[in-house]
Amino acid sequence: MTNMSKGPSLNLAKITFAMAIGASSILTLAHAQTDPLQAVEKIELNKYLGTWHEVVRKPLYFQRKCDSNVIANYSLNKNGNIKVDNSCYTKDGKFKQTIGEAFVQNAPSNSKLKVSFLPKIIRWLPVGRGDYWVLKIDENYETVLVGEPGKKYMWILSRSQQPQPEVVQEYLNYAESIGYDLSDVIKTKQTQK
Repeated sequence: MTNMSKGPSLNLAKITFAMAIGASSILTLAHAQTDPLQAVEKIELNKYLGTWHEVVRKPLYFQRKCDSNVIANYSLNKNGNIKVDNSCYTKDGKFKQTIGEAFVQNAPSNSKLKVSFLPKIIRWLPVGRGDYWVLKIDENYETVLVGEPGKKYMWILSRSQQPQPEVVQEYLNYAESIGYDLSDVIKTKQTQK
């Protein structure tokens, strides 16, 4: 009789423990999804400029036709803003290019920018600008996670067309830990062109 009475208590303790672990996981995930994003403390623009290859992205309307070899090239404009030169190839092999301008929002930290792809003549207007926040970057400026406060858009960029898979996974894990839903991410095809 004594052994039987311990069985249900032990099972109840196991169930309670499992529920506590499950609730803790759910609360951690919910907390990550509601916490405001934090951009990195500082970006040295001269190190950040240059060519970046897109490795992963969340779906974005403006990139819906991009299929492979997505590249972002950043350089300084004469006015001190950043020229954004994005290019890619469509499924049928056509080259697409879009030129925009990025405006630093938190100088001298330089980790929060607004980007506009409006026509150059009206680009100075503070409308139609999207957030571009640097969320994680390595000390050598080889891999970067970029996103925006609503966690709707996200990119992992690399100086290399074929970065190490473990590095990409590290950045994906970080994106998930700060509340990004990775169920719809697109892994960018990179081929030599």
